[in-house]
Amino acid sequence: SEEAGRDYLDAVLPLLIHGDAAFAGQGVAAETLNLSQLRGYQTGGTIHLVVNNQIGFTTLPSDARSSRYATDLARAIQAPIFHVNGDDPEACVRIARLALDYRQVFNKDVVIDLMCYRVHGHNEGDEPTYTQPLLYEKIEEKRSPRKIYTESLLRRGVLEPDEAEQMLDDYRSQLQDAFERTEDLKEKDAEEAYERLQERRLDHPDRLEQPDTTAKEDDLRDVVAALTEQPEGFNVHHKLERQFGRRPELFEDGRIDWAFAEILAFGSLILEGTNVRLAGQDSRRATFSQRHSVLIDQETGEEYIPLNHMREDDDQAKLLAYDSLLSEYAACGFEYGYSVGDPSALVCWEAQFGDFANGAQIVFDQFVSAAEEKWGQTSGLTLLLPHAYEGQGPEHSSARLERFLQMCAENNLVVANFSTPANYFHALRRQVKRDRKKPMVVMTPKSLLRNPNCISAPQDLTGGGVQEVIPSENDSATRLLFCSGKVYYDLMKALEEDDQRDEVAVARLEQFYPFPEEEIKAELERHADADEVVWVQEEPQNMGAWTFVRPRFEALLDEIHGRCEKPLGYAGRPAMASPATGSAKVHKREQKALVGDALNLNHPAHATETDVADAGAGQG
Repeated sequence: SEEAGRDYLDAVLPLLIHGDAAFAGQGVAAETLNLSQLRGYQTGGTIHLVVNNQIGFTTLPSDARSSRYATDLARAIQAPIFHVNGDDPEACVRIARLALDYRQVFNKDVVIDLMCYRVHGHNEGDEPTYTQPLLYEKIEEKRSPRKIYTESLLRRGVLEPDEAEQMLDDYRSQLQDAFERTEDLKEKDAEEAYERLQERRLDHPDRLEQPDTTAKEDDLRDVVAALTEQPEGFNVHHKLERQFGRRPELFEDGRIDWAFAEILAFGSLILEGTNVRLAGQDSRRATFSQRHSVLIDQETGEEYIPLNHMREDDDQAKLLAYDSLLSEYAACGFEYGYSVGDPSALVCWEAQFGDFANGAQIVFDQFVSAAEEKWGQTSGLTLLLPHAYEGQGPEHSSARLERFLQMCAENNLVVANFSTPANYFHALRRQVKRDRKKPMVVMTPKSLLRNPNCISAPQDLTGGGVQEVIPSENDSATRLLFCSGKVYYDLMKALEEDDQRDEVAVARLEQFYPFPEEEIKAELERHADADEVVWVQEEPQNMGAWTFVRPRFEALLDEIHGRCEKPLGYAGRPAMASPATGSAKVHKREQKALVGDALNLNHPAHATETDVADAGAGQG
C-alpha cells in the first residue's frame, strides 16, 4: 500500500554532509543526485547539508565553479535549495526543520546551503593569508556567531549575562573533559599500538572458510521450470521463447553454460531465502544478451521476472535486478553500501565491460579493498567485470586484473578468473554461505558465454565446490602450463591439432587470491619432472597476473627443486602501454604467437605471418 511504502521510505533518514567545493566539483555528487529518483536506488529523499566555507582549501569560488551558487547542481533534479546565514542560529534551525518536513512529506532530496566561513583556514596549522589576505582580513574583523547570538539574546531579555557565562563555562568544561579522556587512550603508546597491529596482521588464517555450496537438485529443477514457463497471455520475444524452451533439454544433457549456471545460482539462493540484487549498465539483459533476467511483453511492455515466481505461495526471496544509470562511481558505491546494509543478500555490481570499471576506482581503493582494515566494515559485494582479449580493442579487453591483485593483502578480497560455469555457480553461493564476508572480484567471460566447450553438468552443481585450482589432465608432461580464464580454451584448441599434445599439461589457476598455495604446490610436485613450468596470459607482461604469480610460484618451485633451479617461464604479450592493440588483425597474430610460445610450437602450422615471437622468446 502507499502508506506501507511511505513507512518503508521513512524508516531511515539519509543525511549527507558536503563541502561547498566538493559539491560543485566532484562528479560523484552529480551521479548520486541522478540516482535519487531511479527505481532500485530511491532512499525516500536525502537531506544534503553543504557546509559552505566559501573556499576550497585555498581556492576561491571564482576558480571552483562556473555557477553562481555551490549548490546549483541540485537544480538539475528540481530539489529545493535553502541558502541560510550561518551567523543566524535560529534561521539555521528553522531551515533544518523545513528541510526535514519537505523530505518527510515528498520523499525527495533537499539541499541546505549553510553560508559560513573558516576562521583558521583549511586547518588550525594552515596560514590562509598567503593566498586570501583580503578575505581573512574581513574574517579577522568579524565577531564569532556565539558572541553575535549571545548579544541578541541579551538584548531581547531571553538570557541574563551570568547565564550566558555559565553556558560558556559548561561548554568549555565539556571540551576539556573530552580532551583529557584522550590522554588515557592506549594508542598513545606507539610501541604497544604497533605490536598489537602486527599481531592482528599475523592472525589472518591462510585460507578462508570453505562452506558447503552445493544446491539441491529439486531446487535446480524448480528454477529450470520457472525459466521455461511464462504467464498465460504473456508475449515473450519469439527468439527468447525458443531459447528458453531448450533449457530443460540442456539441463538434462549436462550442457549448462555460464549464463545458465548463473541464473541457477541466483534461483537456488532465492529458494533458500536469500535475496539477490543485481545492478549495472544493461545488467537485466546483460551486455552480451546472455542473461535476460527480466522479460518484456512484446505487446504491452509489461515486465516479468521468472525467478520471482518459482513458488505459488510466494514463499521465496526475490531477485532485484536493475539497469543503472551510465555511472560507475556512484552506481558501484551504492551497491557497496547496499552490501554493507544487507549482509545476508547476494549483491552484484556488473560493469558493462570490465574496462569501464576504472570509473569506480575510488570505491575499490577506499572501500572495497580497505574498509575492513580501516574500520572493521565488512562487505560481500561481488564485482562482475567482463574481461578477455578477443580483438575488441584497448577499451573493451581488460578489467585491469593487475590493479585488484595489487590491492590484495590480509585476506581482504577474493579475486578470480573462472573457466567453468560450475566454479562460477559455487563461487556465487559461497559469497552468501561464508560467515565472514569478503568482496569478490570476478573476471567474467565474453566469448566463453557461447563456447560449446565451456559447460558444466547438473552433478557439478549438486556436488563439489569451488575449485581454486583445476589440475591438468596429463600426468607425464615435459612442459607444465598454468593459466586462467579464456586462454585455457585457446591452448586446448591448439593442442587438439598438434601431435605433441602429450608433452604439454595445462593447469588452471581459477582463484588468484587468497592464493591457493597448497593446490599449486601439489600440482607442481605432480609434475616435478617437467622440464619447464610456464605462466600463460593474454594480457601484456606488465599487466594481468604475471607480477602477482611470479614470486609466489617461484617460491614454491624453490621449495621443490632448490633455489633458482627452475624459474617460472612467461608466455604472453610483451609489456605495453595500452592494454591491447586497436587492430583485430594484429590481435589475431599476437594471440597465435602467445599460444605458440606457450606450447613451444614453432612448426609451420603455428607460425605467424610476421614471426612476432619465436617459440620461447617471451620467457622471463
